Amino acid sequence: MDSVVVLIAAHGSGAITSDMAAKLNGKWLAEGDALEVAGANEAETRALCAGLPIDINRVPILHRRKKLLLADMDSTMIQQECIDELGVVAGVGDYIKAVTVRSMRGEIDFEEALKERVALLKDLPESVIQQVIDTRLTFMPGSKVLLATMKKHGAYTALISGGFTAFTSHVAQALGFHENRANTLLVSNGKLTGKVAMPILGKDAKVESLLRICSAHGLSHADVLAVGDGANDIPMLKAAGMGVALHAKPKVQELAGFVVNHGDLTALLYLQGFTRQEFVA
Repeated sequence: MDSVVVLIAAHGSGAITSDMAAKLNGKWLAEGDALEVAGANEAETRALCAGLPIDINRVPILHRRKKLLLADMDSTMIQQECIDELGVVAGVGDYIKAVTVRSMRGEIDFEEALKERVALLKDLPESVIQQVIDTRLTFMPGSKVLLATMKKHGAYTALISGGFTAFTSHVAQALGFHENRANTLLVSNGKLTGKVAMPILGKDAKVESLLRICSAHGLSHADVLAVGDGANDIPMLKAAGMGVALHAKPKVQELAGFVVNHGDLTALLYLQGFTRQEFVA
């Protein structure tokens, strides 16, 4: 057996029933929420689960538990896009959100889209960053459990974002990431200048981070779990041994090796074979 099929239901939905588990001869990772099936016919399994809020992924057994977690931030570790939230404060939220969606779908160039949106934030007081952190940001369900569990089992964790250091530093500290990288919003006299420091950290920088951290820790690509939702995450997801598209744009789901549309971030633990009893609260 070189792989297993993992079924992960929307948390609390009970979509994976005892009858289904018995029919598939599966092993519970979390009763009602996650089931692991050895020797499953994937097509038949998908047919059995059709129309139900269940994610189905085939996972190789070799190198299953990862030693490096490489995560996007916006709409991945947190439930918002930080630049969209700044746009709301600036009164240009709808326009910025529309550009963000097109960028994350891969319809327009990430760097140019970032410059365009940041320019609209010119002259906002720097204090709005803390305001957004305090009043608008929420962590993705399962984020703290994912970090705590992987770290307990020896994984290195890095938050690599095309967003901004003002937010990644907060999120990384709150969730316990070992390191974080992002772009820097430029500030002058207490106000945003409407510009971002160069060079812009985009899709290439995410892959560079993967290579750098693997080299520093003696890891291979097979040891890496990467997670993201936007087009600029695709190269990182494809380079990782386990690249997970989390509630992602269609293009990302098409190209990523693993897809989670119904589960939360604890789904990444189930994919690695962790049981709920092994989760660290």
